Amino acid sequence: MAEILLFHHAQGLTPGVRDFADSLRRAGHTVHLPDLYAGRVFDSLDDGVAHAGDIGFGEIIERGRRAAEPLPTTLVYVGFSLGVLPAQALAQTRPGARGAVLCHACIPPAEFGGEWPAGVPVQIHGMDADDYFAGEGDLDAARALVASTSDAELFLYAGDRHLFADSSLPDFDPDAAALLTERVLHFLDHAG
Repeated sequence: MAEILLFHHAQGLTPGVRDFADSLRRAGHTVHLPDLYAGRVFDSLDDGVAHAGDIGFGEIIERGRRAAEPLPTTLVYVGFSLGVLPAQALAQTRPGARGAVLCHACIPPAEFGGEWPAGVPVQIHGMDADDYFAGEGDLDAARALVASTSDAELFLYAGDRHLFADSSLPDFDPDAAALLTERVLHFLDHAG
């Protein structure tokens, strides 16, 4: 079984993110779920992004690094949207990563110092018409990452919702979320 460090999205540690973590736990995995916002949860994505901007995106990544420090290095890093920043940074820079799952976002690997590390498998999930994922460069970054390594998979889902895997938000898409969860569980079975 895998040991996972899961980072929430810009709206905070919502009940839907907790539910996703619980689904991984029910499958036998160990999940660490740090709260990068110290208890704050936002009703809208815009408010959450504004809060993240106030904190600073570099500080969000640093909070993720601090959350990882007491944990083993042999983790699978999972991020939802904003949480992809610390998840991807750690997967690329902290030796020992078993894998990464990037949901709703993907950053060009050069932002974290270079190419995707050899031997670290990665899954990327997003909707093909999501203004954030498809419209702001994340899909392009995901395609470039997949083209650069045989250890990467990109899964596109039909639709325009951003946080479609969070069961507590209006963007929730039960069919797409179920398929994402199934694919993540399959990935974790091989990464652990």
